[in-house]
Amino acid sequence: MNEIGKWLMVAGLLLAGVGAFLWLGPKIPWLGRLPGDIAVERPNFKFYFPLTTCIIVSVVLTLLAWLLRRH
Repeated sequence: MNEIGKWLMVAGLLLAGVGAFLWLGPKIPWLGRLPGDIAVERPNFKFYFPLTTCIIVSVVLTLLAWLLRRH
């Protein structure tokens, strides 16, 4: 039963983190507009892929997962 409680706590913290990111994300002006983010705009076509932002988010999440597994 302790294992289930531990995973529920981790899931709750993760969900709260995602909620905070979605809530505060638009208020961070540089998020999604970093050098290396791909943006193509044509008259009838827009394509946007935040490559650098995805890499930074991936590195941060990987470090968090690594830290959580260590303990």
